[in-house]
This record gives sequence, C-alpha cells and structure tokens, in this order.
Amino acid sequence: MTRVLGHVERGKPPVHALMSIGGQWREAASGARLDCVDPTTEELLGTVPAGGAADADLAVRAAQEASGAWRALGWTTRAALLRDLAAAVAEVAEPLAALDTLDSGNPIAGMRGDLESTVRELHYYAGLAGQTHGASTPTGAETVSFTQREPYGVVVRIVPFNHPFKFACGKAAAALASGNSVIVKPGEQTSLSAIALAEVAEAVLPPGVLTVLTGTGADLGAALVSHPGVQRVAFTGSVPTGRRIMAAAAQNLAHVTLELGGKNPLIVCPDVDPRTAARAAVASMNIARSNGQSCGSTSRIYVHESIRAAFTGALLQRVRELRVGDPCDEENDVGPVAFAAHHERVLDHIERAKACGATVAAGGSRPLGLDRGYFVEPTVFTGVTDDMPIAREEVFGPVMAVMGFSDLDDAVRRANDTDFGLTANVYTRDLRVAHRLADRLQAGYVYVNGTGRRPPGSPFGGWKASGLGKENSHEELLSYTREKTITITLPADDPDWS
Repeated sequence: MTRVLGHVERGKPPVHALMSIGGQWREAASGARLDCVDPTTEELLGTVPAGGAADADLAVRAAQEASGAWRALGWTTRAALLRDLAAAVAEVAEPLAALDTLDSGNPIAGMRGDLESTVRELHYYAGLAGQTHGASTPTGAETVSFTQREPYGVVVRIVPFNHPFKFACGKAAAALASGNSVIVKPGEQTSLSAIALAEVAEAVLPPGVLTVLTGTGADLGAALVSHPGVQRVAFTGSVPTGRRIMAAAAQNLAHVTLELGGKNPLIVCPDVDPRTAARAAVASMNIARSNGQSCGSTSRIYVHESIRAAFTGALLQRVRELRVGDPCDEENDVGPVAFAAHHERVLDHIERAKACGATVAAGGSRPLGLDRGYFVEPTVFTGVTDDMPIAREEVFGPVMAVMGFSDLDDAVRRANDTDFGLTANVYTRDLRVAHRLADRLQAGYVYVNGTGRRPPGSPFGGWKASGLGKENSHEELLSYTREKTITITLPADDPDWS
C-alpha cells in the first residue's frame, strides 16, 4: 500500500491510499475511489477507496470478531493501550497537523491545537476507563441484586470534515475505553488523516479493534448505520444527515447519539469592554481554528444598543486584521473552506443575505488576489433582522450577523427563537445577570465570557435540533455501554447454604 503519513505533499504524485479492515489494508469491493483535493490549490492530493455495503459488512464482521478479546483484556490494559496510542500520536503530531492542513484547508496552528486536544482526550478516557462499574441494590439477606455495564460490541462513529484527525481519533476514545471495537467513517472530503490514524494505531491496538472505512454517506454511511450487527451509532454533522441516520438505525433499534449543527447566539451586555468582547466574538467563531466551519460558532451576535457602535467598530477592525491565504503559511490566520460544494453554499448564504437587505460591513466575497482555492473573506453583516435566513440558517463558514437589543428579556427571547440549541454565550461583568441569562437560554452548553474552549470532562451536547446525548464527559463513556441487572436468590432447599 501507499502510506499516507509523510507521503502527501504538494507537487508530489497523488497517493493511492487504502482503508483498514480487520488489520488488513484493502481497496473497496467495488474498486471505486474518491478524490482528495487540496482546497487551497484545487489540485489532487490523492485518492481513497469509496467503500459501500460489502465493505461495511466485512468491517462489522471483523469488528465483532475483535470485540470479545478487546473487552476481555480488562479496563487497565485497555487504558494502557490508549495511553500508548496517545504517545504514538504525539510522536507524529506535526506531520498529522500538516496533513490535515493540506486536506482540509484549516490553518496549521489550528491543526496543531487539534492534535494537542486529541492527545488529551485519549489520556482523559484512559483515566476514566474503569468508571463503567455498576451498583448494588439493598435487598434481604437471601438475595443479592446488582448491575453491571457491558460494551455494545461494535460502535460506528461517523465524523465530519471540519476537524478531521481530532474527530476521527478523539471521538473514538470513549468507545474504545469502554471495551468496544470502533468503526470510524471520516468525512468523505477529508479522509486522509483518518487513514493515517489507522497507520499509527496498527502498531498499538489489536487488529479489528479500530477500523477506518472511507466512502460517501449515502453509500457507506447508510450501510453501516443500518447493519444488523451494529447496535450503537454516534454521529457528528448536519441536522438533515442526523435525521437520516436516526431513521436508518431505527430498524435495528440501535442506540444513536447525535452532535449536530448550531446557530449559536452571543449576547453582549452593556457593562463589558466592547473591544474585549469583539475579539472574543471572533475567537468563538473559530475563524482562525477551522475557518468558521464549527457547529459551536457564535454566528448570531446580539449587542446592547449602548455599546453597539463601539462593539461593531472593534469587531470590524479585528476581522480586517485576519490574514487570509495558504493555511500552511504560519503568517496566515484563515484558509479556504474544505471543498468546492461547501464553498458554493457559503457564498450562496452571503448572496441571499445581501438580497434580503442585510448590509455587508466586512468581507462578503472571495478575497482579492486569491483566484484559486475555496476562499471566503471573513464576513460581518449588519442591518440584519431575526427573520432573515442569515439569522436563522447555519452557514458553517466565517460569517457573522450583528444585531442590537435594548432589553435583556427581549434578547433572551430572540436568542431562543431558533430550531437549534447547541451553545450560547453571554458577555457580562455582572454575576447576577450571568446566572439569570444562563438559566434561561435554551442550549446544551452556555459560556459566560468564553471563547468556545471547553475543559475536558465538561459535558457537551445540544438541545432541540442540535442533537441527542453528551460527549466530552463521563456520560459519553457510559453511553457506549448497556446496563444489565442481575438478581441472585439463595435456593431455600440447598443444604450447602446456611
């Protein structure tokens, strides 16, 4: 096979990568392949297999075969192997970050941060691996009743394109720690670093414990989530795809968790420094981490009228300071969005906002001088009303809408007036206001004076159309297990019992 890690570079021949099933490197059964395009240059980096139903079936069977021995190792051994995997990833963190930058267009500094986060996540769940124990129930002297938690066996983990390695590896950690074999299907546009993960993991984990399959959601993803051998599915991505996954998994009554999109509000109160809040607003958009392609981006900004002008001026200044260009260049803050169809979608959102009467205060098009690549200027809209699509639909790109408010009750009502409920952010120096707003905002995660960074162990997950279940926490670890109750009663006529 052609190795991915260390072999993908601009100007070199495209790599011909394979996918990992049961410890073996394979083509897709159909022989079909997908192109991996550098979003900065629009040139071919390589190709990966376009897996389908036959590949899904083979992978599930291999994962089932491996799962029993993986569970039997016990949690202390699994934890040690996860730490070994973390060390192996850390050793090649720089080439992995460079690979993600080439394949996804995310800035190199952001991808280094992703690798650091991934290593922490592996260590976090290695530390939690023994916390899947059950509990006992008080009974009479002749009865013992207790529970135990058992892994599902095979977990399918479908991840999106925006944080390729971090999601492929980090989001498998909890399922591995709790004793499951994991099949990872990466985003079809950014699959290379997931294959690199399989290359790293094959020297650490037993064959079949971690499988990486590449392919489209319509073919491979649908086959995986509807497979009768899969009882646990976890998905990160868009709301429409999440709904389709729930429907497909329902025929097997599989346990599904979903981390979906967001149209997240930021409420800027009148007691804060406008410049500080503006810089935080840009940071929490994740423009310099993933070019605004983040489900947690605070793309709806509600600013108190008394500081609205000062905040908007500071926001525009900060946005115009961002350097857009080749994400491999350390001097640049913003790269391209991940692929051509998404580039068209983001630009279409911008054009529709203009047509609705919103004012482009910054950005609003492809940057001058960048005629190749899927670049979008960091964009700020003013003159936005709550009924405009730009205030209601997730753009998943570097696009913000600034709106004013005079009354905090009205700001909360407007912030909650959405189908989404992933995150919300409040900027204030008043602790009483912070508590009151956090209590009333309809979101699964509320930041106060935050920039989107989450400490390990703080549960993350959405309300409403933004998802089901929690990640990044002990709750996620337990979600990859099933609880069994066992009650044992002393036989009344057994002479050996006294």
